[in-house]
Parts: sequence; structure tokens; C-alpha cells
Amino acid sequence: MRHPSESPAPSGTEHASALDHALASLHAAPGHFDELRERMSTGALPPQDTADADTNNDGVADVWHQFFRLAETDGLGDMDLRTDTLARQIRDNGVTYNVYADKNGPQRPWSLGLFPLIITPSNWAHIEAGITQRMRLLDAVMADVYGAQDLLAQGLLPPALVQGHPGYLRSMHGVKPVGGSHLHIAAFDLARGPDGNWWVVSQRTQAPSGLGYLMENRLAVSRLFPRAFEDLQVQRMAGTYRALIDSIKAMSPAGQEAHIALLTPGPYNETYFEHAYLARYLGLTLVEGSDLIVRDQRLFLKTLRGLVPVHGLLKRLDDQFLDPLELRADSTLGVPGLLQVIRAGNVLVANAPGSAFLESPALLGFMPALSKHLLGEELLLPALPTWWCGERSAMDEVLPRLFECAIKPTYPGSTIHGNFDAVLGRTLSPRELDEWAGRIALHPDDHTVQAYMPLSQMPTWQRPGPNAGVVPRSVMLRVFAVSQGPQSWSVLPGGLARVAGGNTDVASMQHGGSSADVWVMTSGDVDKTTLLQPPLTPSVLAQRTRQVTSRAAENLYWLGRYTERSENAVRLAQLTLECLAGEDQTAQPLLSWLGQMALANTLVLPGVPTLTPAPQTRRVFERSLIASLGSSEQATSVGYNLRAVRLAGATVRERLSQEHWALMQRTEAAFFQSCAHTATGSDYSTLHALTALKRASDHLAAITGLQTDRMIRDDGWRLLSIGRHIERLGFLSKALAMGFSTGSVHLHGGFEAMVALFDSTITFHAQYQQSHDIAALVDLLVLDRDNPRSLAWVAHTLRGRLAKLAGSAPDQLGLLSYSVPNPALWQLEPLCDPGGHAAFAKLTDLLQSCSEAAYQVSEEVGATYFTHSGDSGQSLGA
Repeated sequence: MRHPSESPAPSGTEHASALDHALASLHAAPGHFDELRERMSTGALPPQDTADADTNNDGVADVWHQFFRLAETDGLGDMDLRTDTLARQIRDNGVTYNVYADKNGPQRPWSLGLFPLIITPSNWAHIEAGITQRMRLLDAVMADVYGAQDLLAQGLLPPALVQGHPGYLRSMHGVKPVGGSHLHIAAFDLARGPDGNWWVVSQRTQAPSGLGYLMENRLAVSRLFPRAFEDLQVQRMAGTYRALIDSIKAMSPAGQEAHIALLTPGPYNETYFEHAYLARYLGLTLVEGSDLIVRDQRLFLKTLRGLVPVHGLLKRLDDQFLDPLELRADSTLGVPGLLQVIRAGNVLVANAPGSAFLESPALLGFMPALSKHLLGEELLLPALPTWWCGERSAMDEVLPRLFECAIKPTYPGSTIHGNFDAVLGRTLSPRELDEWAGRIALHPDDHTVQAYMPLSQMPTWQRPGPNAGVVPRSVMLRVFAVSQGPQSWSVLPGGLARVAGGNTDVASMQHGGSSADVWVMTSGDVDKTTLLQPPLTPSVLAQRTRQVTSRAAENLYWLGRYTERSENAVRLAQLTLECLAGEDQTAQPLLSWLGQMALANTLVLPGVPTLTPAPQTRRVFERSLIASLGSSEQATSVGYNLRAVRLAGATVRERLSQEHWALMQRTEAAFFQSCAHTATGSDYSTLHALTALKRASDHLAAITGLQTDRMIRDDGWRLLSIGRHIERLGFLSKALAMGFSTGSVHLHGGFEAMVALFDSTITFHAQYQQSHDIAALVDLLVLDRDNPRSLAWVAHTLRGRLAKLAGSAPDQLGLLSYSVPNPALWQLEPLCDPGGHAAFAKLTDLLQSCSEAAYQVSEEVGATYFTHSGDSGQSLGA
């Protein structure tokens, strides 16, 4: 029974009425088009007698009323729950947008709003027709510029915007693209004006981003509003993606059997997440420039099994970085000789290099005339009025109007022209406007002025704060035209909406904005096409092999080594701190062993005093070890190795499960956070350090489990495992050798410490109770094939992994396997013989051979699998 003082729970009707009231009172800023009401906002409700058939009495458009009704919302509180769910989905899926200037690290969660931008069928039909026409026009312009150049000869295009553009590639003049189309993907940024019409603001052709993010947006938002998504007849997008890949394959030199790769700049690019996402979604091989090589004017992928031909590239880096031989010589992102492969017609590149000049905002002002000349058509979708100040008449016309315009660079990103961030004249003071006018007059070619237009505003959900609830925000729409075959394109039925942050008209992710899903309604049938492959026959399945690039293989190898090295460093640091506070803290042999091991594994810097029984020396050593734990620059201690694990994982993120990748990030972040709170020099510092090490050990155990049980056993995984076992063999053999050379294993504390370092304490005491016999130590830590920490088990497993990697027949070893000592030849009795001066010569020799084998195998693995040497035979001339 409810207490009389408690308020009754609000009913569903009361919840709905609260939301209805919020929508009814929501208005876009005056002068902006209101997406919720599909009319220009005046800041007040329209008179009831002016409401049309597509709106309700409160002015809200029918599609939005239908959306919120179908959302089955419980009111405003439910929106907060959905927002939390959405944020959790984005976080769990690892969706990130990297910002180079972010001092807190390269990874930043993708920002996605709760509500979609809804576009009606009639609106979309107009956008679709206009964008398709513009795509035909851009391809025709590029064909002329790199062909007959009639547009330049007839004065329809100024040479300064083409041949004077740093993105114009003279080496590609006269080259006909494979398949007949220069452009396969292009993005167009659209704004909706106060009159409800759509206007083109900019266009992207080099490497337009967003195709992956918009798919992630669609999956996340449609799950939150499944009924609305179905009943509103939202068109699906998979069919367009499939047609794109099919067309690229069909137009490539190898036809439908072509091998297509997605070329990415790498994990530090701001949109790397979508590169990996698109590669998985489209079934493409994700490659970096270093994965590819040119041989005899053909492009190949470097894999562990040799060179594999590549017939098509979906590139996601700007043209200037594609080929260091002919373009930017300092580029490490491209492929030497790639342009010659393109000229030879042996690879299709989407888009063809040289389209950067099409992205200049100045070109928008010339498009109407170009359309009439090349297509014989008026533009269906106009661009905002744009003036290139390189034309004197245009400059004279626009200089008095700077306050009501946007000032943009003619050559964005150029290092040889004046480059700057676009500015809105209405945000400038009179003095600043005069300064800009002076700059424009001094360097007119470098400046383009575009008319300012208030962006339309859509409803968004804002969390509790000064502007909580349903709030209007300015929005800009990016749509994509993609290839459907030679000289044929279609518009992806959806897009990426960019929503301004706060009360600004700047819809940019770099300036605190967010994104929104775009729902394109259809009056016809919803396309149910899927990218799932048709059933494969047993014969086809038998021939399928998973390709592992040499770069991915090397990074997986080092991921394994750094993971094992991190575990070793954590265990050694824990053991050292515990021993320094234990009963044997004054035993010189134990201290010598700990000091040598810490120095050999750079847990402390070389200048730290040698560890001795003196209290002051022990204290200095302890402080130095703790201070170095979180160092990522000098001492390669725990923090350095954990960061190396995360960096190695980032380079092969497409091969890791999301939980695996998230755990790597969490392990590093948690450890460095703990180290930042350690009060060095106090008793609390040691306890806090041990707590941080214990937490890191638990995280690493989970990472090891994921690497062992959650990764497919292909050649990449074998190299990861080989890296771990090489690291383990070298570390444990050196540790045991130092234990005997210092004599620490002959002490009670040193003996127990050695067993603990091998992570075999429980097993040892279960088998040998309290025995501290050297034979028992050697039996478990060196010879026991059932102990995964014993040298025999490590050597045996390493030999087997190397043989499997080399493709040896079962029960046969490859040549590289013989570099590892054969544990079948090891015998307990000679290894336990102390010999003269109790030197344990046989054991010492074995440990030395294991240590040397780890180094030798590491070198041979790199030479065998990570480099592709030999005569290139590539032609570098045009």
C-alpha cells in the first residue's frame, strides 16, 4: 500500500500528454526551417486555420506525430533511458571518432542523437534526382579536365581552379580510368533553407567519410524505435552497398572474381573506425599502404603466403599521399609505383586520383554553366550562391556583403596557398570584417565567399541541464551517390545528419556537434536486400583461406610479445615489492637476483643504486621501481608495455572482438590512473602499487583468455602465439639462469620467489609439499610437459606452432622449428648435477641455449614472414 504522503505514479496518458506538451511548445529559432512542423519558424504556433493536411492542430507534422506515437514512449523519462541505452550501444560497439588535437588521446566515442532526421518521399525524390544529376556532371567535368580540356579552352573553368589547384595531378592527364568512370563515391552536404528547399553547400570526392558511421547510426537508432522504423516505411540501404561493390568488381580488370581492398591511412586517422567497419561489412580486405607492393606494373598484397593480386582499391586517404614516388615524397601512407599501375590499367581505384579540385567551394559557382554545356540541363538542386574572389567582378560584388556571408578557403588544406578555417561574417566585428576584406583584396584567388543561410532545425533530446528535454538544433545533411556501373550512379537512401552543438549554426563533429540517423521514407516497397552471401558449396568452402597481411601478422606477433611481456613485468614487479617487505629482505643473493632481473627488464633505470641489504638502498630501489611503473617514455616497465599492447591491438583492431579491444583500453587506462594517484615515498605508495599491479594482472589474465579461446586459429593467431612463447622462453630461461648465478634459488625465499615468478606456486606445493630440492625445481620448471610455464612445454609448443605456420605435414617439423632446443633430449639427472663449484653446468648451458634460441627465432620469423624482398621489376616511368 502506498504511503499517503507519496504521490501517485503518473499514468501512461499523463506521460504521453507531457511529451505532447513538450512537442507543442517546441519551436525552431525564428527564420529557420522547422523540421518538426515542416515550415519556416516564426517562434509561435501557426494560426489553426493555416494548418494543412500534413500537420496537426499543434502544427507538428504528421510524420513526427506518427514517429512519437509508434515509439511507444512512456514519456520524457523514457527518453533518458533510451539515451542511456544508445550511449551504451555506441560504447560497447567501440564506435569512435578520433580528433588529432585531442590531448586526452586519439579515441573519442562517436556522438549520436536519439531522434532521426525524417525525410518524406517527395522531398527525397527531389534530392535523389538533383544529386544523381550532379554526380553525372562531376564525372563529366573530371573526364574533360583529364582529357580534351575543352572547358578550359572555352573559358568555362578558370585555369587557376584546375591546373592551379594543388589537387590537380598532371601525371594523370590522358589516363582513362578502368571501367570508364572517374567517380564511384561522392558526398554532398545539403542544407535546408527557410523556404523548405534543399541547397548544396559542399561536395567531397577524394575520400568522403560517413558511409560506415551512417550504418552504425541506423543499426543503433532503429533498435530503439523498431515499430516506428517499420511502420514509417523507412527504406533500407544494403542494396545500394551491394550494388556499389558489384559494380566495382564488374568494372575492375578481373571482373566478378576481382580482389578488392579498402586502403586506410591507419588507426590514427580520425575515421579509422568506419574504415574497419566498412571493410567487414562489405567483405573487403582492410589494408594500409605498407601492405601493398608493385611488381611489373601490377598491385599485390603482401601476405604470409606470398603476394596476392589486388584488382581494385576503395581508397580512404587523400590523393597526395597515394604514391611517394610521384606525389608527396614524405608520404608513408601510400604505395610506391601505384600511379603507374593505374596508368597501365591494371587496377581500379575508387575514386580515380585527381578529383581534389572538384572539392573547391569556388567550383560551385561555375556548376550551372557547366551543366548547361555538358549535360544540356538546368541544375535540379542548386548550390548556395558562391563567389570566387579570383574574378574581379565577383570580388567587387561580394566585399560589401561579407557580414551576411561565409568566407572559405578556395584551396582547403593546401600548404602552398593561403589556408584557414571558414568563418561566418555575422560573427565578426566591423574591424575584423575590414581585416578580412584586406586579406581578400591582397590574395583574391585564395578566398571564396558563400552566402549564409540559416540551417533547418530538427528536434533533439538533451539530457538534464539548462536546456533539458526536446530541443531544436541546426542540422546539415550529407548524402552519398555511389556507382551502379559504368556511367551510372544511385543515391544511398539515407545519409549522415550532422547536428550543431548548442545554439550555433555550425554543424561539425570537430566543433562539438553530434550526428543523427536519417530515415528516408518510401511510398513503394521497402528493399529487403541483404549483404549476406548466398550459400557456399562444399568445394568453394574447401578453397577459402583467410588472408593475413604481412603487416597484420607482424602486429599480431608483437601483440603476443607485448602481452606476455606485460604479464612478466607485472609478476616481477609484484614479486620484487613483496620480497622487499618480506622476511628475506636482507638476503643478499635474493636481492641481487631481484635487482638484476629488474634492471634487465627495465623496471628500474640503469642509474639506480645496486640493491643491497642496507635499508636506505632498498628504499631508494623501491621508490624507483614504483615511480617507473607508470612511465611510458624512459623505463619500459609495466605502463610502457600495457601501452604497447594497446597500440599493437589498435593496428589489428579489425581482427579483435570488441570486448578484447575494450579490455585492452580499459587495462591501460586503469593502470595509468592508479599510478597517477600513487603517493611515492609513503607506505601507502607500496600498497597502492601492489593493488594496481593486482588489478592489471587480472585484466591481463582476461586478455590472455580472449587471445587463447576467442580468436580463430589462423596464421595470424599462430604468430601471436609464437610471439608469446618466444617472449616466455627468453624471460623464464634468463630468470632461472640468474637465480642460479646469484645463488638465490638455494635460499628459502629465493626458491619460493622463483616458483612464484613461473606462476607455479600452487602446482609445486601440491606435488612436492614443502620440499626445496633443486631436482624438484628443475622437474617442474624445466621438464614438466604438463606445466604451461615450464621451459619444456614452451619449447615443445613453440616448435609445433612454427611447424604449423610453415605448412609442415602433421608430426613433422619445419626448418625454423629446429632452432628451438628439443625438450625430448632433456634429462633430469644431468641437469641436476651441480658439478664443480656447484655451477650446474649442464643446466646453465641449456638455459643459455633457450635464451639464444628465443632471440634467433625472433630474427628468423621477421626475416621469413614480415618482409618481401627480391627484384621488384616495377616500372616507375609514366
